[in-house]
Amino acid sequence: MIYTWKDGKQLEVKSKTLIMGILNVTPDSFSDGGTWNTKENAVLHTKDMIADGADVIDVGAESTRPGCEMLTAEEEIERLKIFLPSVLPVSTVPVSVDTYHWKTADYMLNAGAHIVNDVWGFQYDRGEMAKVAASYDVPVILMHNQLTEEYSNDIIEDLKCFLQKSVNIALKAGVKEKNIILDPGIGFAKDVNQNLEILQRLDELTKAFPYPWLLGASRKRLVGAILNVPAKERDIGTGAIHLWGVLKGCSILRVHDVKTATQLSKVWDILKNNERLG
Repeated sequence: MIYTWKDGKQLEVKSKTLIMGILNVTPDSFSDGGTWNTKENAVLHTKDMIADGADVIDVGAESTRPGCEMLTAEEEIERLKIFLPSVLPVSTVPVSVDTYHWKTADYMLNAGAHIVNDVWGFQYDRGEMAKVAASYDVPVILMHNQLTEEYSNDIIEDLKCFLQKSVNIALKAGVKEKNIILDPGIGFAKDVNQNLEILQRLDELTKAFPYPWLLGASRKRLVGAILNVPAKERDIGTGAIHLWGVLKGCSILRVHDVKTATQLSKVWDILKNNERLG
């Protein structure tokens, strides 16, 4: 699958593992809140991530950590207006917007962003986000999420039901099938053992849908629980989970440490694809 945009940017999914670099312009994200939330730092970090191998830059203006401050669409847009006009011109790769507000997505796509990354899988509103994405004809990432960690059935079956509903909303709104990417939502409304079960059974999900999969476990609580280390010391553990995800059918990895993820996935892809050097 090759995505092409009017500004000449391209993204080929599944030819190699793709790395999505996280650009948090928030003051309160769990790992790097306040680090990149000035215009100058955001631009520098964007350039650094691209130099380190990022295939996509994912811009988020609202932290999605537990207990975080929720922003209105208007507040989110006002925050993004500080950074986006500077980040978009320097990015040589597609830029994704991490939001569940349709007004924010509309603003960013109109400004030149390329992908919608919705942590509520088009189920936060009454279909407005899906309609916006369809009108711009862009790729969409639909992630599993819910309000609690309670699951009434087998957890994998519950995720399948949620994601199928998301796909149905997308298709009904006019989103093209080729533009759909799915995400199991590791760390969202799931405790440590639920996350482990989803990862251990990940191929049951990836084989159930004919779409590419994104996996985002970067520096999350699961890694901290396994290794007993703080957020900024979780990149090696993150790499192990992400390579497992690639083995189980994921083709896009959302990460904080782009350089490590790029090097790990490059070696992994060569081994997996039986490639030779030279």
